[in-house]
Amino acid sequence: MNKILLNYLLKNFVKTFLIFVLIFYFFGIILNLFEEIEFFKNLNVNIVTPLILTSIFIPSMIIKILPFIIFLSSMWFMLSIRNNKDLLTLKVFGYSNLKIFFILAFTSFMLGWFILLFVNPITSSMSKYYEKTKSSFSRDIDHLITFNKNGLWIKENLSSKQRIISASKPKGFDLIDITIFHLGKDSNLIEKIISKEANIENNNWILKDVKIFKPKDGIIIKEEFDSYNINSIYNYTKINSLFRNFDTMSFLDLTINYKQLMEKGYNEKFLNQNLHSMLSLPFFLLLMTGIAAILTLNTLKKSDSLKFILMGLIVSVVVFYFKDLSLALGQTDRIPLILAIWAPILALSLFTFIGVLQINEK
Repeated sequence: MNKILLNYLLKNFVKTFLIFVLIFYFFGIILNLFEEIEFFKNLNVNIVTPLILTSIFIPSMIIKILPFIIFLSSMWFMLSIRNNKDLLTLKVFGYSNLKIFFILAFTSFMLGWFILLFVNPITSSMSKYYEKTKSSFSRDIDHLITFNKNGLWIKENLSSKQRIISASKPKGFDLIDITIFHLGKDSNLIEKIISKEANIENNNWILKDVKIFKPKDGIIIKEEFDSYNINSIYNYTKINSLFRNFDTMSFLDLTINYKQLMEKGYNEKFLNQNLHSMLSLPFFLLLMTGIAAILTLNTLKKSDSLKFILMGLIVSVVVFYFKDLSLALGQTDRIPLILAIWAPILALSLFTFIGVLQINEK
């Protein structure tokens, strides 16, 4: 009988979770589809293209809000077994609130690791395809920036010319081994600039050890400068924001290729932020399930599910506000970044521990 009850708990809990994931997935498609249609409105594509891109973009967003989803689905499941008297049946056969909590929380914890190890690599590949596809349609956009295995590439449309910039990698406030092409309106080469490094701390870039090649009367003229300035719409802060989007990088990529990513020029701070944010996911799922149990398993009386769902939404807003506040403090160096990521986990752990002790007495 215990095995049957355990299978019942696990099967229906996971089923409820997957239903909520699908609900959020289709809701996300509806919301994001308008943004994709806006992007493609001036391009010669049919509705299928933005629909496909939306469908492969949403899974990465789902992973970001998984703690919110697991919390609502856990509340819904526990309310349902309480209201249909299944919770009473479980207690008759020896399933205490503490035992139910541990079963569901451990299931959430394992779901978190399953998602990190098996689902996240798939969603990151989908995000890569999404980015590549959007980039292919962005060639007519005035300004474009991308980072791939060949380095950093920037396109700028200036008033009288077009600028294409490539660099092997960023390093602090500098771009290393930079090449700049200035092209005329008819795509003819105006000049080519080669520099060993360029300081991009602000929009006035300072290039060092510069060689400039200009075609004149069929002859390439070479000029050399120790220092040379150009103005760009991009600076360190704007370019560095590119490295904040890790949707195209899976948890396995990050852990296995951490050193290689550092050598490519990825910012160590943001690598650590993403790594620890991913590592905290299973613990967040466990604790959000625990909070749902605390709110719903304190009585056997039938109650209005809507009231608890509204309460759950309020709790979710408070938790995620606290999480974002803690992360903001870490990003601004008010507190260590690693502590900022794990502080909400530690706080929720204490709250959950006290709450679980209370529901175990009931």
